[in-house]
Amino acid sequence: MFAILEIGGKQYIAREGDVLRVEKIETEGKETVLVNKVLLLADKETDVGTPYLSGKSVELKVLSTGLGDKTVQFKMKSKKRYKRLKGHRQPYSDVKVLKIKA
Repeated sequence: MFAILEIGGKQYIAREGDVLRVEKIETEGKETVLVNKVLLLADKETDVGTPYLSGKSVELKVLSTGLGDKTVQFKMKSKKRYKRLKGHRQPYSDVKVLKIKA
């Protein structure tokens, strides 16, 4: 059984027991989170939502949060003394799929 769910505007495929790296989920400590934005649920039959399935949810446990690798944006115009350097680190949460509630 697997489900496709939406977290932070991005879609993830989840199976029970999987560990996913998703957009940061605001929680205090290691808590369980219930995600109701289930787009597709497949076992022996496939249920597709328009856009979401009602009454279906996925239970996640937040394992850790952190910042991703730094990406660097550099702009330069030659002979004009113009240089700009900007960096960004995307926050993320590592979650474990505990149960898919169908």
